[in-house]
Amino acid sequence: MADAAVEAEPQVEAFLEVFGIAFGLSDVVLLLALGAGAIWYFVLRKDNTQNDAVANFQSYTIQSTPSTARPTDNSFINKMKSSGRNIVVFYGSQTGTAEEFAGRLAKEAQRYGMKGMVADPEECSMEELTQLGDIENSLAIFCMATYGEGDPTDNAQEFYEWLQQGDCELSGLNYAIFALGNKTYEHYNAMGKYIDARLEELGGTRVFEMGMGDDDSNIEEDFITWKDRFWPAVCEKFGVEASGEDVSIRQYRLVTHDDTLAPEKVYSGEVARLHSYKTQRPPFDPKNPFMSQMTFQKELHKGGDRSCLHVEMDITNSKMRYDSGDHIAVYPKNDSALVDKIGELLGVDLDSVFSLVNLDEDSSKKHPFPCPCSYRTALSYYVDITSNPRTHIFKELAEYTSDEKEKEMLKLIGTNTPEGKEKYLNWVSVENRNIVHILDDLKSCKPALDHLCELLPRLQCRYYSISSSPKVYPNSIHITAALVKYETPTGRTNKGVATNYLQGIVPKPLVEGEDKSPVVPVFVRKSQFRLPTRPQTPIIMIGPGTGLAPFRGFIQERSYMKDEGKPVGESILFFGCRKKAEDFIYQEELDEYVKKGVLTMHVAYSRDQEKKVYVQHLLMDRAKEVWRLIGQDNAHLYVCGDAKQMARDVHDVIEKIVREEGGLPEAEASAYVKRMEAQKRYSADVWS
Repeated sequence: MADAAVEAEPQVEAFLEVFGIAFGLSDVVLLLALGAGAIWYFVLRKDNTQNDAVANFQSYTIQSTPSTARPTDNSFINKMKSSGRNIVVFYGSQTGTAEEFAGRLAKEAQRYGMKGMVADPEECSMEELTQLGDIENSLAIFCMATYGEGDPTDNAQEFYEWLQQGDCELSGLNYAIFALGNKTYEHYNAMGKYIDARLEELGGTRVFEMGMGDDDSNIEEDFITWKDRFWPAVCEKFGVEASGEDVSIRQYRLVTHDDTLAPEKVYSGEVARLHSYKTQRPPFDPKNPFMSQMTFQKELHKGGDRSCLHVEMDITNSKMRYDSGDHIAVYPKNDSALVDKIGELLGVDLDSVFSLVNLDEDSSKKHPFPCPCSYRTALSYYVDITSNPRTHIFKELAEYTSDEKEKEMLKLIGTNTPEGKEKYLNWVSVENRNIVHILDDLKSCKPALDHLCELLPRLQCRYYSISSSPKVYPNSIHITAALVKYETPTGRTNKGVATNYLQGIVPKPLVEGEDKSPVVPVFVRKSQFRLPTRPQTPIIMIGPGTGLAPFRGFIQERSYMKDEGKPVGESILFFGCRKKAEDFIYQEELDEYVKKGVLTMHVAYSRDQEKKVYVQHLLMDRAKEVWRLIGQDNAHLYVCGDAKQMARDVHDVIEKIVREEGGLPEAEASAYVKRMEAQKRYSADVWS
């Protein structure tokens, strides 16, 4: 930079001489400095202010006039001390359930004479746990979900790494853990178990035994059972008494907006930044999805009463990169008929604009979802109206119910008594009622819509295994999704939110110069489900139904490499469907790969003959071939699909093959398969 300044000096003087200006260089420098200052004050300062406003909008500030922003502070200790709190509830959440449970615990602290706050570990200086003991009667509660193969959720990743690497002293820390997981997965509640053990190892004091929630069963009941025993233990530990009051505690206050609020200041479905769906800026991620145009859609089933969609989403100019085996996330929209029904049942103008503002001014979460927005936007994009409501919502609904019989039933469902649990099981779970059905069946229940929006959980994005290869489709991502649609015991038709949303879109080829339409908010989530680094390595792919999705990308990629003249190892697919004539998806495409010599395929048809045949049966039939591949040729084995039955059965069969064909005792065979998993030679992409 110094050399550049020296070279500029004679050029400046020559410029001034041309116009007859007899200034020395020092005069010029002074004038330039004054000019730059003026430009900054009148022009750039305004731009910086605007940039700051955009950055701060992630907190969804609702004021229409500028206000003094609170200084950002990731010190949860400072917040606790300044607001007189003694309980902090951290959450590790991927789908929102752990965050919801954390919020409920923080609210309930008031009933026990304490004051709580919710905190995202990603936004906190977690090393401050060493200072928590400085606050009298302090307690840290962790609601931690396990994600993937025993991994932390995205927002708990840094905290997890800090616990692994750190060697701090936590002797002043009182803590409790509620873990969230799913028993169908091998690493059930691994994160909660690790944090519980690690905090104790570092000197922390466990105030109450760890609770474990099973999402495959009834995680809500698990949570309520645990917390109803947890709070008395906390009271005993700190010598406090419950107030006995069981009143409704609102977390947010309603702000209504009149017609003077400019439409450009109102959210219309964006995840975070206002107008982000119109003015797109990479990088694209969960808080900033890419608006992708659906360019193609077709039905994959040839008959029967079920449906499976093939969808192609364009990612041209998005700068998004994906690998075969990654996931695409789709932000869906609720069925407009259900949204309209809520407005009709509650007699509310859904186009009214409102905001929900956190009553806790120290909370980093100012709103439950982007505000201000209309009720129609909130019900369409931000809240979940199709799931079975959790039990705590019924207690709140009872307060808005005039009919005594209906009121008593709602109160009963909201209790943790055996009668309440049975009523919830039968009336809500078995008969599969969502909030729309509940309001429709209980005509005297008329909750305030703003309170209902506060109570309902956030509508989450849906993840799909990408069914294409970037080598073949660099500007397109393919989705293979089974359409969810079924009749409930009450005679209603329930529809999957995302698949029916996608099915309802009319695809349109991308045309340069034309506006993109229709568009879907998406982003790519990286996965550990990867092809071997060496293309010569054999692979075994096991994926019935839509479990075929990632393997379609794998096969495309291996075919592409073969066409380029690269040596490619064996690729064996074990696929399964009900009937060859109805739901053998991508059959023609797969047959072509077989003819080309890229693929060896074995297909199990479960309903084409009297005895049902599944992929695990085909694996056992070819036990010697499977053992040759994994035992001698170091093949990589992949499983994709249902976690509850198929993936478990396949795992058992692989262990049996290792025992019988490899000649290993049961314990050694089990250890062999575990080593395969540790070496990423046995990978699973499964769901329950």
